[in-house]
Amino acid sequence: MIDFDKRKVIVDDVEVHLTPIEYNILSLLAKHHGKVLTHNFIIKEIWGSVIGNETKSLRVFMATLRRKIEKQPANPRYIITEVGVGYRLNDE
Repeated sequence: MIDFDKRKVIVDDVEVHLTPIEYNILSLLAKHHGKVLTHNFIIKEIWGSVIGNETKSLRVFMATLRRKIEKQPANPRYIITEVGVGYRLNDE
């Protein structure tokens, strides 16, 4: 659960600490839940521009975010990768 007013993320009744960038990525996915967001769209929304290595940075942030909110990060239930396109937050 994301509490946008308090900028908190709760998983299994426990508050999960996210960095500001992790929180912003998760919030962006939540605001567009169920829709595939391209790598470039996420990068522009979070970092403001696409220069070069942001896709690698985004992958690192997504992996870290999954480790924090997914029970099985290697088999994610919430943050789904659309290979070659981007990511989406599962509607469940």
